[in-house]
Amino acid sequence: MMNSSATVSAEIALALVLPDQETAPVVATLSYGAEDPFAIRMAFHVGTDELVEWTFARDLLAVGIEGAAGEGDVQLWPADEDGRELLNIVLSSPCGEAHFEAPRSSAAAFLRRTYEVIAPGHEADHIDVDGELDELLLRA
Repeated sequence: MMNSSATVSAEIALALVLPDQETAPVVATLSYGAEDPFAIRMAFHVGTDELVEWTFARDLLAVGIEGAAGEGDVQLWPADEDGRELLNIVLSSPCGEAHFEAPRSSAAAFLRRTYEVIAPGHEADHIDVDGELDELLLRA
């Protein structure tokens, strides 16, 4: 059953991979909602009030859990290290690059929850194309 008015979110424990291959713990919040049915948001708290948010395709996460995905600012790939199933996440910007490791099971569980909001392949059913065009034309 789909619930197009719902949103889902989850905190996920990440490990920031440092240049010397050491790691530092980081927490990010993943969120998904029908208002932007193709996108997942990943938010990092980087100070008392500062929030850094990355937005990427839900399909990218789905593919990245199973194999290498992404050619641009967001790249994902699974790995098994010391019996731990991980999801590697690399975020790139003009300011630099950050490499994170996440438990693959946590990312997969979040993805499954997004499918309860909008089933894969039905994202376009939840976009008001006329409304989006009107908004774009008003800004022009």
